[in-house]
Amino acid sequence: MILDSLTAISPIDGRYRSTAEPLAAYFSEYALMKMRVTVECEYLTALSETKGVGIRPLTAAEKTLLRTLPQISIDDAQIIRKFEREGYGGVPATNHDVKAVEYFIKLKLKNSSLADVLEWVHFALTSEDVNSTAHALALRGALEAVMLPALAKVQAEIVRLARAHADTAMLARTHGQSATPTTFGKEMNVFARRLDRQVATLKNSSVLVKWGGPSGNYNAQTVSLPQVDWLAFAHSFAERLNAVAIDKTPSIRLALNEVTTQIEPHDTYAEMFDNLRRINTILIDLSQDIWRYISDGWVTQKPKEGEVGSSAMPHKVNPIDFENAEGNFGVANALLEHLSRKLPISRLQRDLSDSTVARTFGTAFAHTLVGDNSLMRGFGKISVNEAALREAITTHPEVLAEAIQTVLRVANVEMPYEKLKALTRGKQVTMADFALFIDGLDVAPDVKARLKTLRPENYTGLAGQLARK
Repeated sequence: MILDSLTAISPIDGRYRSTAEPLAAYFSEYALMKMRVTVECEYLTALSETKGVGIRPLTAAEKTLLRTLPQISIDDAQIIRKFEREGYGGVPATNHDVKAVEYFIKLKLKNSSLADVLEWVHFALTSEDVNSTAHALALRGALEAVMLPALAKVQAEIVRLARAHADTAMLARTHGQSATPTTFGKEMNVFARRLDRQVATLKNSSVLVKWGGPSGNYNAQTVSLPQVDWLAFAHSFAERLNAVAIDKTPSIRLALNEVTTQIEPHDTYAEMFDNLRRINTILIDLSQDIWRYISDGWVTQKPKEGEVGSSAMPHKVNPIDFENAEGNFGVANALLEHLSRKLPISRLQRDLSDSTVARTFGTAFAHTLVGDNSLMRGFGKISVNEAALREAITTHPEVLAEAIQTVLRVANVEMPYEKLKALTRGKQVTMADFALFIDGLDVAPDVKARLKTLRPENYTGLAGQLARK
């Protein structure tokens, strides 16, 4: 069957391809090949600049060649795959994806002025040295270029709702029951502040890489070139990669993990994925709340011309975007949780089970991105029904019981909580009932007057102020 968006097994490469496509530049097989070539070429250049290595200095033209070589074409990527799967140019199939990249680079350089330094390509490395840094470049690039900008749009829209409705009084619900009033804007700002904290953590994170050979001890490096400070080189090389394949100073930085096995233990990957999972969980919470507000009529949706809400019920305008967001965030979190749990575990000095799991990074990120985009579509269709909010809050005057009993405590009235409980609990009360109750209180006239000014819609405390924070 010909691969098409309609025949793809994964919805990420099928139904959601147009949304997820920006991530292909970081998580596709083609992208991984490019990242590996980038690492190998930067390494060769760095070796040439390191005192004591013995490789001759490279010319400016040669450095430019190595800097441009990672911009491989799809045809180049096919050659790398051939090296791995069937052999190419007289080289038998490697059945090893990183070795295939090494042979590809040597193929590309053998007719250049760099032909005399070919054996310095992949010098004293193991595949995980290359993969560790390649995956780190991919994760950093995807976050900086795709995920954080998408999140920023979601954050901005939530903040807009918070500010626009900072003073729009709304009945709160705790345990699903009517509760002390709030404002719609303040409840949106709860999500905004939660996201601020998690996104700031994500932006200021780092990804550790390793560069120590098959057991992480720099064995081959030190026996062949003992005069070189290989730990200093590795630190410098990790820092060098922070200026590679990105058009700005990154906030998420690569750094060397000095002490590793054959593989970098992936703890920083787990931290990143847990961070993303927390962000997605916040957005699931938001999606469910908006869904409920729509269900109650407190938030309305604009019907789209030609769109069908139900194949049977013509009147339906379903909150499909918020449902879609919730579902995709859930799938993403299932993957992210597995990644966080699986990747930091490797038998003894190395097993290969992390390799295949790492290939799902893009799937987890893509479902997150689909969720972000679904939220933005949903936000574009909704408006706050202030009339419905006003009606709901004014039909629940019992929420003033808290205010009245608290004022009466200050006025030294005996057992005010119990008096209000007897008046309101499990009963349908009105403002007239409260007025009659207040009239019968043995308190100062100014206290009675203050209590009678209370209305559910003006009993919102500092909600408006908190909504603007």
